[in-house]
Amino acid sequence: MKKYEQIIKKYLKERGWDDLRPADIAKSISIESAELLEIFQWSNQSLAEVKKDKEKIEKIKNELADVLNYCFDMTVLLNLNTEKILMDKLKKVKAKYPAHLFKNRPKNVDAGSEEIYWKIKKEHRMKGE
Repeated sequence: MKKYEQIIKKYLKERGWDDLRPADIAKSISIESAELLEIFQWSNQSLAEVKKDKEKIEKIKNELADVLNYCFDMTVLLNLNTEKILMDKLKKVKAKYPAHLFKNRPKNVDAGSEEIYWKIKKEHRMKGE
């Protein structure tokens, strides 16, 4: 991650963008993520179907890169350790959503597999997490 942080830092500095406002970057992340979501508007393809759709994959790669670039911009400008914040969050999510509760869940959403997720989510929101 440090390698990518350095590349992004240089990229921003070369363009005089090393003092961007965090709010502007956050807005850009949201805008780009909406463009990623737009690719899936009016469709509900499975993972396998999306993987086979080469045109869609190219669009996804492009929008995902935009989102990731802005995320790196934010971490670099705020002097955050990207790897650490990702690993810290993963640790929290792993504890919040234990694998044994989700590993063998039914693939059919109507079978109640999402109930566990929403129950946990609601409990954590009530705690302010």
